[in-house]
Amino acid sequence: MVFRQLFDKDTCTYTYLLANERKEAVLIDTVLECMEEYTLLLSQLGLTLRYALDTHVHADHITAAGVLRQHTGCETGISIHAGVDCADVALTDGMALTVGSFDIHVLETPGHTPTCLSFLCGDMVFTGDALLIDGCGRTDFQGGDAGQLYDSITQKLFVLPEQTVVYPGHDYHGKTSSTIGEQKACNPRLKHTKHDFIEFMNQLDLPNPKRIEEAVPANQACGQV
Repeated sequence: MVFRQLFDKDTCTYTYLLANERKEAVLIDTVLECMEEYTLLLSQLGLTLRYALDTHVHADHITAAGVLRQHTGCETGISIHAGVDCADVALTDGMALTVGSFDIHVLETPGHTPTCLSFLCGDMVFTGDALLIDGCGRTDFQGGDAGQLYDSITQKLFVLPEQTVVYPGHDYHGKTSSTIGEQKACNPRLKHTKHDFIEFMNQLDLPNPKRIEEAVPANQACGQV
């Protein structure tokens, strides 16, 4: 398998590239401003893009999914609950996308937003904004729910094998990956009871993402603005 972790420094967003032995590729959580980087990498590696997947309707950046579809003929995918009518594949809990020798299993992990997904591929899990390294996504906009996020992390992600490598949607401190075992043992936000976690999350009082008014409607249109 070909694997690359790409980083957009302006939004601290990680994008992931996976490709199989037949040179078919998947991109997870793309950023519109990085289109040139994606197309160059696909060309250099001789890859054909099959899917551009989003873990949720992002509020801090605009997805490149729709533009990638125009350029490559790939299919776009996002949660069936996200209301993104332009998406090609409506992703639901338990479904799997087969890409040659590997499968991408869809896990519904709501809480940061009601429609957040994580993607499990072998011993890797791409957690979007649900589980971050030593943190988690905020729950104070776009219908977020702290109790729902706690349940998603503890009942969907923390039940995975402890050696499963966690690849988050963002990191703001230079961390690139962790494991389920490490996060169960060390994530400070998940050391709280559910009640205390909800209280903590509800008191964060963070400013809205700078691009939320632009990004959310754009992402509901597959990033084609």
